[in-house]
Amino acid sequence: MKRKNDHGFPDRNAIVAFIKANPGKVGTREIAREFGLKNADRAELRRMLRELADDGIIKKKRHKVSEPDALPPILLADITGRDSDGELIASPAEWDEVESGEPPKILIEMPRRPKPGTAAGVGDRALLRVERTDETEGPAYRGRIIKVIDKAKSRILGVFRSLPEGGGRLVPVDKKFADRELNIAKTDTQGAQDGDLVSVDIVRSRGFGLASGRVKEKLGSVKSEKAISLIAIYAHDIPLQFSSAAMRDAEAAEPANLKGREDWRDVPLVTIDPPDAKDHDDAVHAQADDDPNNKGGFIVNVAIADVSFYVRPGTALDRDALDRGNSVYFPDRVVPMLPERISNNLCSLVPGEPRGALAVRMVIGPDGRKRSHSFHRILMRSAAKLHYAQAQAAIEGRPDDTTGPLLDPILKPLYAAYACVKRARDERDPLNLDLPERKILLKSDGTVDRVVIPERLDAHKLIEEFMILANVAAAEMLEKKSLPLIYRVHDEPTLEKVHALAEFLDTLDVPFAKSGALRPTMFNRVLAQLEGHDYYPLVSEVVLRAQAQAEYSAENYGHFGLNLRRYAHFTSPIRRYADLVVHRALVRALGLGEGALPDSETPESLGEVAAHISLTERRAMKAERETVDRLIAHHLADRIGASFQGRVSGVTRAGLFVKLSETGADGLIPIRSLGTEYFNYDESRHALVGTRSGTMYQLGDVVDVRLVEAAPIAGALRFELLSSQSEGGPRERRPFRPQRKSSKARPGRSPEQKRKPEKQKSGKERNAKGKNKGRGKKGKAW
Repeated sequence: MKRKNDHGFPDRNAIVAFIKANPGKVGTREIAREFGLKNADRAELRRMLRELADDGIIKKKRHKVSEPDALPPILLADITGRDSDGELIASPAEWDEVESGEPPKILIEMPRRPKPGTAAGVGDRALLRVERTDETEGPAYRGRIIKVIDKAKSRILGVFRSLPEGGGRLVPVDKKFADRELNIAKTDTQGAQDGDLVSVDIVRSRGFGLASGRVKEKLGSVKSEKAISLIAIYAHDIPLQFSSAAMRDAEAAEPANLKGREDWRDVPLVTIDPPDAKDHDDAVHAQADDDPNNKGGFIVNVAIADVSFYVRPGTALDRDALDRGNSVYFPDRVVPMLPERISNNLCSLVPGEPRGALAVRMVIGPDGRKRSHSFHRILMRSAAKLHYAQAQAAIEGRPDDTTGPLLDPILKPLYAAYACVKRARDERDPLNLDLPERKILLKSDGTVDRVVIPERLDAHKLIEEFMILANVAAAEMLEKKSLPLIYRVHDEPTLEKVHALAEFLDTLDVPFAKSGALRPTMFNRVLAQLEGHDYYPLVSEVVLRAQAQAEYSAENYGHFGLNLRRYAHFTSPIRRYADLVVHRALVRALGLGEGALPDSETPESLGEVAAHISLTERRAMKAERETVDRLIAHHLADRIGASFQGRVSGVTRAGLFVKLSETGADGLIPIRSLGTEYFNYDESRHALVGTRSGTMYQLGDVVDVRLVEAAPIAGALRFELLSSQSEGGPRERRPFRPQRKSSKARPGRSPEQKRKPEKQKSGKERNAKGKNKGRGKKGKAW
């Protein structure tokens, strides 16, 4: 019996129940048919669906409605207004409306006596603990404020441009406000000079003409490209100075000694890092296992700087480190999580110097699988500091004065152990999205010299795989000891994104099995079949966009990309707070001495820490990306009118985003400049299609463009199209034919992959039912 109101119209509960019972298949037509509604009822139905979507109870996308994506239990939200009762209403701060529709609303529950730091108002940004409501009236979520992160701002960051008659204009650094300059009177400049980065208070805003502002603070000049990173640092409120108390703690710290430690100074551990690395927080050593029961196996030792010995819970150093969450890396500088005396001195595993470390000793079987592990608090002495290309050259028969004596006793066993563990990695078959990363090289004056793509070497993969093994060992040990920890988690793609990917691949006649339980192997199989084909860059990009974003969590729902059930970050405590928490937990679990995780830490409190450092990680990634955009825009500013080749990196209703092959710079070709005909946005194809000619511009297309405009402060570029693959009419596609792979080239299937497929649930849903069945991938993106 379908529930209807007094007017014969279905009530909200009945409509919501129908939508939940038919995921991904319901639109206005299906609801009308189900409840016997006539054409005259359609307007009322659309109004009700709009209300449900506004409250976040359902999600509307194009002509379909569905349940909204579940919000995490702790998230960052913007307080956007009040309801009719005066209660605060918030929305998630990070929400993709293109992918997920309107963001859900969250009703803020305020206690009678708010804790310090939790009093909030409209326009503030806050960290919330949220839960789903069962109500079909009002917001779909309710939340409590953990901490107000940012108060509503009437202050703008920008570059001061002086005017001949005195005073000046503010050019905002945010791309979204690049065309909204502020007028600054002569009396309000506070002595700012042309090119200074300043923060400005808005003193008057008008409906017409320029708003007015007053300089509040001068932050430095951006006339030199060497200072471009300052913009991102201040725009994202990244702490630049340590507190005086933290600096005093750092200066008072003393080198570690043998007290409470095992003596590993004779173990020839070596560091292998980029050539420009300033700190060295991990060292490795391997040797063949002489145990007759493990013939062909190895002993792998991974030693990690003992930061927990110096940064104790609750100290000024700890508070500053948590506030930062992680180090931030710009082309011209590093904003470290810890003062240099700690990160670059006492905790850096430099050659020949005794250093405290937390080490894991892992026994690897001949099949490459880890058989056992043990953790040790040690005093070590690095035997050498190597960089990746140097180690690789030695193995390939080109040793130098440093690597020559190390080749047989140290490097060859390391590479032999890596070849062994690689067998297990290939069988595990993690997500194989090895996309190139560009690196900006600067001249001595801070300007861009060139952009390079560093070669991907076995030396890189060796270190990555040993670090992954150590991270897994840390998570397993802490779970065994029943201690709370912060996991590194990566959820599997949503069912909606998988269906969207399948629809896209279908337009290319590329087969993709979307039924059964999701495995990284499904995506790897598609990529392997397309290797060497025109479609490969395009499909790689779309597969990447289908993936969830990795984060930190006190709850384990696995790491999909790495195809691992449990995973934690243990190997970089100098630059990541999550690793420091894991070190403290290991010290407590194994009774290794001082610097242990306090007994007061619970999964709930660590959940709040995990949410915070997930935010600081995303803040760092955004700041780093924007700085690169600004540096390259500065670099290209004097090349207006020049032609470049690139690839379409994004397709929207506004136009095409193009990534240049030479520099990796991103810019926009506005849709209005594509021609005289009208272009439709085809979401399933990731393309713009001409209505008259059928000309199609698609994600991944190779294009020739002319640079029309560069806005260095905003990091924005505008192009016009010169030619593309699709010029001259509808695109002709080379038919797809799957490549045959030999049985040797195909990785084996793990027992986990051979299981009978189960109905797909997200990692978070599995975790809620007490099933930790996650998985995972390597690299920075995960």
